[in-house]
Formats: sequence, structure tokens, C-alpha cells
Amino acid sequence: MKVLHNPGSLHPLTSPAPAKIPAVKTFKPPILKFVPANLHRPIRRRRAFTLNAVMTDSSKMEELGFPDEDSVRNPAISTAYRRSELPRPNQTVLEAQGRVCTGPTQTKPLTEQQAFKVLDTILKSAKGELKEENKVSKAQLGAFFAGMTIRANAFPEATQWSEGERRAMNAFWPELVRTLPHDVIFIADPEGSIMGLASCVGPHYTGQDPREMRLVGALREVLAGGHLGYEEVQGVLRDVLPLDPEDKSRGVSESLLSAFLIGQRMNRETDRELKAYCLAFDDVGPPPVADVESLTHYGEPYDGNTRFFRSTLFVAAVRSCYGQSCLLHGMDWMPPKGGVTEEQMLQFMGANTQLTALQAKQLIEDENVGFAYVSLREVRPSLYSLVGLREHIKKRPPLATSEKIQQFVRARGKEAIVAGFYHEGYEEPLLMLMRRRGIHAGLVIKGEEGALSMTTRLRLPNASKGLPVNYCSGFRSTTNGSALEADGVSRKTFRMEVNAKDYGFEPSDTPRTDRSVAKNIELGIAALRGEKGPAYDRIVLNAGVADHLLGCDGAEDITSALDRAREAIDSGKALKRFLNYIKMSHKVK
Repeated sequence: MKVLHNPGSLHPLTSPAPAKIPAVKTFKPPILKFVPANLHRPIRRRRAFTLNAVMTDSSKMEELGFPDEDSVRNPAISTAYRRSELPRPNQTVLEAQGRVCTGPTQTKPLTEQQAFKVLDTILKSAKGELKEENKVSKAQLGAFFAGMTIRANAFPEATQWSEGERRAMNAFWPELVRTLPHDVIFIADPEGSIMGLASCVGPHYTGQDPREMRLVGALREVLAGGHLGYEEVQGVLRDVLPLDPEDKSRGVSESLLSAFLIGQRMNRETDRELKAYCLAFDDVGPPPVADVESLTHYGEPYDGNTRFFRSTLFVAAVRSCYGQSCLLHGMDWMPPKGGVTEEQMLQFMGANTQLTALQAKQLIEDENVGFAYVSLREVRPSLYSLVGLREHIKKRPPLATSEKIQQFVRARGKEAIVAGFYHEGYEEPLLMLMRRRGIHAGLVIKGEEGALSMTTRLRLPNASKGLPVNYCSGFRSTTNGSALEADGVSRKTFRMEVNAKDYGFEPSDTPRTDRSVAKNIELGIAALRGEKGPAYDRIVLNAGVADHLLGCDGAEDITSALDRAREAIDSGKALKRFLNYIKMSHKVK
């Protein structure tokens, strides 16, 4: 590992490659056979597959009994987990949102041709001239015009409106202002100062009820490029969630809400704003406390992996073998990536993915399991209600950061949080949220695809600028008299780049899964069976490095930490616990 900051603040990780590891007698458990049931029926909230361990002589894909990947609706592919009842966004406007609803330096202004096409699509939709499935949703209108307004009001010159965008808006605005609903006109020109043809709608718009009035007041500040206080953000979230488009008496304008969410992300959220998103629904009741000495909360990006092997589910099984209990949380399917998630893998294998936090606690405490997964659908239905809207705003909202720093179950002993990130600048806000949680140790990792999986491949000389893949940053609490931080806790901090080659791993390309849930499982199960290769190495690397950096007992030396992870796999213990989880997830009360 290449230490980047505070090299003396952690046990050194720059020692030579460890000595050759003694041979371990490998236990070869039976290969798994996955038997699909009702392959083409909807898969949400039910057991789609059963899992049986059978003896066989080969681990080839077809002999594992995985579904045919060419199926029209194939639950082996991550995109099949999108709920069919969710209306799809208009693709023309969605592509434009991908360009204009992003940060001050990343925004790409539309050309005149693109702007005319987008505004023409919006106008036709507002007039009812598009088919139902092609209509531009209220959420899209809110997000697109919020992006345009913030760019006009607050972005640097290079990412403000292009001349082509200005000409297109001038051409369409007179008819748009007569056709669009008042909440969208407010978002597009809140003070009546952006467009040459002034409108009195924006300056006088207040919303339809007290909840919308609060939202409109906050949105005026956001659309001007400003920021909000902690209580203000929390008040808005509690007013508007859960979102229920079917209940008109309960819902708020999706245009206003999507403008609020994307607007705060475009303005780059402050620490107090992110804290509000992170803690907004903590007061729904105290989480259950597991009677374990150690618990690691894993905050993988909820929208999954689309290209590479996602290893955290298998890492959790490994770490549970030596007393490092783990809690994973996430979603069945989440935009914008809609990639492979832990819930999809567990559902594919027949595990119960409808566990409550109390049931997860029982699995964490079970000496034959030691880890658990909870779905946001079960533990925070208010936030789960935003899935459809999040698809229509295109870009990740502030919740995509804050949802990774959750504690749905607490522990009697030490707690740690591990979270993944991609965009530089979010590592420190993530660590700030972890510290506010009062945990013992926190770790952020720039794994592949912004997930938690560190890789064993070599870093290319022409790699992109910014923080490299395998960059880690974090802290752990100490009792050795180090200087106290502002909250009165003594912590050691670290920043480093993990180089797997330094620890005896042969460089290898990352296994690709390309949205295949089945392929991800095949790789993970083969690794837990002790089959050496890139997937096995990644599981060992991620388990051992996490143990070491989090300061876990018995992992003070990095070589010992890696050896312990290997032993958990080669002995068959990790696979046994993995299978126990699938079985026991249906037995907890």
C-alpha cells in the first residue's frame, strides 16, 4: 500500500511482500445447484429460486443449473429486477438531464439542435401530443428545468447556458409559459429574471398546501445556488416522504421534489445538508442491538455493479468466520446504473430478502451465520418510495451518499462502517458522517465502479486523473493518549493506496459480470469453494485489508489478516456460513 497521508498513524502497510503462505488443506464442499422456479413471472417480494447442495464433478455454469441468460425476462440479469409498474422516463429528455443536471465543472451544455429537440419534446408532451409511454414526467420536468435554472444563476461561465440553449429557450418560452403547470414555470424562472419575456408566475408561486410551501421556500434558495440549514432539510424530507403519487391528498408535486433533490446535488451539498439526509429518519425508533463484540456496516452504492465482480456479500461470509459480524443493506434495483446488487444475488439463490432489522439482528447473533442483509424496502419504506422518482431525475441525489452511512442494527461492542465512493471530494463528507455516528472505525474505499471491491490488477500508467482505484481513507478510535478531536474522541487517521502485488497477489484483470447476477454468484461461490483465481484473491484482499485498517483484533499485522481470511475459505467455513444464511433467513421470527 502506498501511504499518502499520516504514514505513522496506522500500522505500516509498506513492508515487503509476505513470505510464502504455508499450504492449507483445502476442504471442497459440494457444488451448488440453483433450480429456477417460475422463471418468467415477476420476482419482487417472493422466493424466485430454491437452492440445494448436490454432489457433482464440475462447476461449469450450465451444471450449476443457472437460468438461460438469453431469456426474454431473465432474473439472472440485473435489469430484470426493475419493477414493471414503474413508468419509464422519456429518453430524449433523460439524455439531456444527463448533460445539464450535474456539477459546476461536469455539466455539458446542449447544442442548439439538442436544445430545440428537448424543448420541442417537452412542449408536445405538455400538449398531450405524445403517446402515454413517451410522455415527459413531472419529475423530469422538475429536474431538467432546475438544472437549467441553477446553471443560469450560479454556475461558472463555461457551464452556463450555451448560445444554442439561449436561442432555443427564447424560441419556446412564450408557448411553454402558457402550457406548463405553474410549479414547473416557477422552477424554470423562480424570480422572473432568467427569461427575457417576464412571467409573474415564478415570483408569486407558493405551493398548494403547507408542505409544498415549505418545499417552495427551500427550493428558492437552492435554485439560486444557495444552501440550507440542517433543520430546514430535515423538515422538508419529513413533510414530503413517503412519496405516494397515488394518494393525491398526501403527495406533493414531483416536479418540486425532483428539483429539490437534484438541485442540492448540483450545488454540492454542505456537511450540514448531508447530515440532515443521513439522520432524517433515525427517530423512527431505536434500532435493535445485537449481542456481538464487533459489527461492520457495509455501505455499497445502492445502484449496483454493471461491469465487475461485486465481492462484498462473500467478504461478509468470510469475516463472520472469525467474529467480525457484518450487516449489509441496499436495494433490489436502483437507478441510475441498475446494476447487480446483494439483494438480487440473495433473491436469486432463494434467501429471504424481506428481513426486518430485528430478524437481521438474530442472524448476526447466530454463531453459525454472523452476518445479515436488510433491504431499504423493509427498514426505511419512506426512502424506498423514491425509487421511481430517482430514475426520472437521472443523476444521483444527496441520498446516494447518505444512505451508505446507516446503522439499521447496532452492536453491544465496537462498530465500524465501510463505504464506497467514486467522485473525488465525497470521501471526506462520508467520513464526517461516520464520525457523527459515533462509531469506533470508519473506512471509505474507491473500489471499481465506486463500489467497495478493491482490485488486484495493476494500475495503468495512463490511468485517469484523480484518486486511483484502491484508494482508502479512514480513521479508528484509540486509547493511547493521542490528541483529542473536536468531539472529544481520540482517533488515528490514514490515507493510502492499496497495491495488492506488495502482499503476494499476482496481478490479474477483474472478472467481468456485465450485469449478470448468475455470473457474480458463480464467481463468488467458486471462490468460497476454495478455487484459486481473481475472485478468490479479491475476497481475501478485501476481507484482510478491512480487518487491518479497521483495527480488528488479530489483524494488527496485514499478513496475518490475509492468512486468516484464506483459512476461513480453504477450511470450508465461509461457504458453510453462506449456505447457513440462505437457510436460516427463512427461519428467523
